[in-house]
Amino acid sequence: MSPKKFLVDEREVELSAIRAQGAGGQNVNKVSSAVHLRYDIRASSLPDEIKERLLCLSDSRITQEGVLVLKAQQHRTQEMNRADALARLQEVVDSVSNPPKARRATKPTYGSKQRRLEGKSQRSSIKSSRGKVQD
Repeated sequence: MSPKKFLVDEREVELSAIRAQGAGGQNVNKVSSAVHLRYDIRASSLPDEIKERLLCLSDSRITQEGVLVLKAQQHRTQEMNRADALARLQEVVDSVSNPPKARRATKPTYGSKQRRLEGKSQRSSIKSSRGKVQD
């Protein structure tokens, strides 16, 4: 089963140009080529279950108010950084588009229990032989 695609509406995305950090010489100091993307998850047009899964992510890029903040500064041009930020936002949405599979409880097999107990008894005998030697 292929994952459902929920496309992010670009009208709901707030983009702003900022100056990039790091090395780059005079170009970095003069040109605002990095892109700061803000996406309000609660106010978006995504389905409610996708919003809930996004808000439940333990991602430091999601604020307390439910706004996803991405910073793109990989490329030299603002257009490429804008495309990179939108692609990364779509990746985050795609990562939660399928509901997680429910875990089915299972029991260990008889053989695995026996191997575990055998390993414990071997370890016990090794540790007990480390004691002081008595005459």
